[in-house]
Amino acid sequence: MTAKDHNNLLGILILIQGGLTLLTGVFLLIMYGVFGVALIGAGGNNDARIAGGVVLVVAVVVCVVIAVFSALYLFTGFKIRQQQSIGRTLGIVVSVLSLFSFPLGTALGVYGLWFLLGDLGKGLYLGTGSTGFTSAAPPPNSWQ
Repeated sequence: MTAKDHNNLLGILILIQGGLTLLTGVFLLIMYGVFGVALIGAGGNNDARIAGGVVLVVAVVVCVVIAVFSALYLFTGFKIRQQQSIGRTLGIVVSVLSLFSFPLGTALGVYGLWFLLGDLGKGLYLGTGSTGFTSAAPPPNSWQ
């Protein structure tokens, strides 16, 4: 694979990670939102209503945090696919953050760091190092 192929694949994987993160946030908002509304509606006393309100507030805060992370993943994926220089920096940050999401995020983080900090990524973004496999002719057989 060439550096552009690795870059394209990394961008797609980061976009998928961002979409899955967003989907998780929506699922948590629905689940805890229903639970909080059920506590408020079914609670005959004030303690249950307060608990339901706290659950709703926590659900909204958690979903906002997850939405910010998801937006970071999606923005980074688009910048990497466009080969913009900020994409490499954001890609390194997102790859480090992904390391904590076991097992798929860890694999994405390792792959992203391997590519972006390796010779292929440096060659593509910084213009140094190698940009892929070369098709140089092998040395002649001198033993014949």
